[in-house]
Amino acid sequence: MSSKLVAPHGGKGLVCALLEGAAREAELKKAAGLKQVEVSDRAKGDLIMMGIGGFSPLTGFMTKADWKGVCENFQMADGTFWPVPITLDVSAADAAGINVGDEIALVRKGETFATMKVTEKFEMTEADKRWECEKVFKGEGEESADDKFWEIAPKDHPGVIMVLGQKEFNLAGPVKVLSEGEYPKEYPGVYLKPAQTRAMFDERGWANVAALQLRNPMHRSHEFLAKIAIEVCDGVLIHSLIGNLKPGDIPADVRVEAIKILIDHYFVKENVINAGYPLDMRYAGPREGLLHATFRQNYGVNNMLIGRDHAGVGDFYGLFEAQQIFDRVPYTGDASKDLLCKPMKIDWTFYCHKCDGMASLRTCPHTKEDRVILSGTKLRKALSDGAPVVDHFGREEVLVRLRAYYAGLTEKVEVKMQGAASGAAM
Repeated sequence: MSSKLVAPHGGKGLVCALLEGAAREAELKKAAGLKQVEVSDRAKGDLIMMGIGGFSPLTGFMTKADWKGVCENFQMADGTFWPVPITLDVSAADAAGINVGDEIALVRKGETFATMKVTEKFEMTEADKRWECEKVFKGEGEESADDKFWEIAPKDHPGVIMVLGQKEFNLAGPVKVLSEGEYPKEYPGVYLKPAQTRAMFDERGWANVAALQLRNPMHRSHEFLAKIAIEVCDGVLIHSLIGNLKPGDIPADVRVEAIKILIDHYFVKENVINAGYPLDMRYAGPREGLLHATFRQNYGVNNMLIGRDHAGVGDFYGLFEAQQIFDRVPYTGDASKDLLCKPMKIDWTFYCHKCDGMASLRTCPHTKEDRVILSGTKLRKALSDGAPVVDHFGREEVLVRLRAYYAGLTEKVEVKMQGAASGAAM
């Protein structure tokens, strides 16, 4: 039976750099004799995604031309759509000992994740990093205003902090991936490769699949969005980030368990799949929404639920900016180069006492006073402070698990509220 699913991004099928069996063993042996380069957690996640086909059609880290094209106009040098740079930074000292044509081993905390054939080495000046930050992270929110962005972002925007903290040079070139890290062992049945989700969708006869991106525990608004998607699509992939988050975010194992509890009690299981992916958050707001749609296409998804402040942080992004950016991306007319996964643009959702149920600005005629404004940040803040969670915010079965997690913390991180999360901007 031929698949009815959307083709992987880039027109080359799933491009998987992961070696297995004898080929992996031989490459690991070779890697032991190569120059060892320590990489960041972010790069580790990027490597795993290149390994499993999640970043198809990427075969390795980007060249300077790719980096510039992606930052400037969402396209790599060959015209293929890509919204966020996937680059590998190394120190000046490491770069000095690496020449174009060299093979190197990429390691993280003692584990060899990949070998890489270096095809280009280019300097990233402070000006280059600032330019990347402005292109990728600057939005339309009040903290992105020209007079505020550079005052606030270097200390409050985790994505900007990450880029400004990058080392002096970038290396480009194809990789051979040798490890999937801790994910297969720590998240069995949840950590799924694109080939696996595609097989599951095909098995269920799905052609039209939606994805819900999650980095927060699932509250009633998330549940409502997922159920809307189930009503209009064949099924939904609840796809949680299981890589690293910023301090104060709830760890992946707790979130995955909370989602399972919700599915067990409030969903028809045949219409939903609970899965995770191994990336770190970049907190790139609208650009990251595009990245989520790009790699979800590789997982077999053709509809991406895009939230009110998708992948946002603070007040750097405008309400629904992550939806609007989809209207600005370039389309060449070549399906092998264009983004085929489309956004599902759903308005602000909430519980309305007068409607006596979940609703959105498109369906509810009542006032702010009648509504319970739902957000992951708001939920985390209440739980972190030990404050009561407002009725209709989350399902009790889920809240029991989340309260247990917060009760066990010895050190709490203050959760900063922003306009979008509080509902003040509604």
